[in-house]
Amino acid sequence: MTIHWCGTGLSSIPGLRRLIEAGHPVTVWNRTVEKARAEVGDLTQDIRPFSLEALAAVLKPGDIAVSMLPADQHVGIAKLCLEKGANFCSSSYIAPEMRALDETFRENGLVSVNEVGLDPGIDHLMAHDLVARYRASKAYDPENVLSFTSYCGGVPKVANAFRYKFSWAPAGVLKALRSPSRSLRHFSELRVNRPWDAITRYDAPLPVPESFEVYPNRDSYPFMEEYRFEKHWKVRDFVRGTIRLNGWADAWAPIFREIEGLEGKSAAEVDAALNARAAELLKENSYAEGEPDRVVLFVALKAEKDGKPVFHQTWAMDAWGDERGTAMGRLVSIPVSLAIEAVMNREIAAGVHGAPHDPKLLARWLGEVGHLAQVLQRIDHLA
Repeated sequence: MTIHWCGTGLSSIPGLRRLIEAGHPVTVWNRTVEKARAEVGDLTQDIRPFSLEALAAVLKPGDIAVSMLPADQHVGIAKLCLEKGANFCSSSYIAPEMRALDETFRENGLVSVNEVGLDPGIDHLMAHDLVARYRASKAYDPENVLSFTSYCGGVPKVANAFRYKFSWAPAGVLKALRSPSRSLRHFSELRVNRPWDAITRYDAPLPVPESFEVYPNRDSYPFMEEYRFEKHWKVRDFVRGTIRLNGWADAWAPIFREIEGLEGKSAAEVDAALNARAAELLKENSYAEGEPDRVVLFVALKAEKDGKPVFHQTWAMDAWGDERGTAMGRLVSIPVSLAIEAVMNREIAAGVHGAPHDPKLLARWLGEVGHLAQVLQRIDHLA
């Protein structure tokens, strides 16, 4: 069984190195072989120029293809896995086209595991854990009123004037700002076309308390089912969102205006404008060699009875770059490597899945995350 790891970008390396160092047979694929060699050439010489045709020529039954490439590449690789009898893994959200392959993966006894990076990924593990703890608690009552929030973001460890530095593809950051969101607030659906229309304050329960700016992203609603919320539960708030340093909205106001100015333009014009702007921003706001990045993640579940909290727990994580490399790289790619090992060990069922809710895997993976972050704690606010 060979692991075919495709893509050696900013968030790929620690997990890839971990698999090679553990002795797993890994073939590394990247569009630019020289870039891949610079990252893992000290560990392996099995580095090849990526193309779907080249991968197809060597992919064998039982292998695992890992896509750390742009999201639009995942489904093509997953379909190739089905054709060749191989398994698939990515850290990205499950697109509808990937979800549509679920039955075929199951019929063939193959796994497509996704959403096993940082966000989505570690946040899912925390949510599954909190829901399981709530169900098992004495406070559990289907009549309780529930509030769930999950906020994650990469921010500079040392704040700059722009209140942000790029730890992943800058064009992707800008494109995400054009995406509408849907979340649940005060028992009502909240739809927001642009993030800057829904920025609120979040007081984070860190060892040294700190406040941030947060906003909802994507569509939170499907994750109620993913996190095993019952349809009859009384849910007041359910928000999955992004976290930023205080002052971010003010610093980014000119960017927001530029994005608003793209309304009505063609997709090609929008892409060209955002890619050009992203290149400029990256020059001014990239991390210097050895400069620490930072990742913060907070997932909370609160249940209330007669207006009083009866269950309230929060997973709080704070991680920053150190001699091991960037926090973003560790927290995205090492969970991916754990998922690959779980597939190899047949601990994940056939089909298309997100991050697992199996108690054994939850405990093991969150234990590993504890080694990756400088702060990881589950806080019981009522204890």
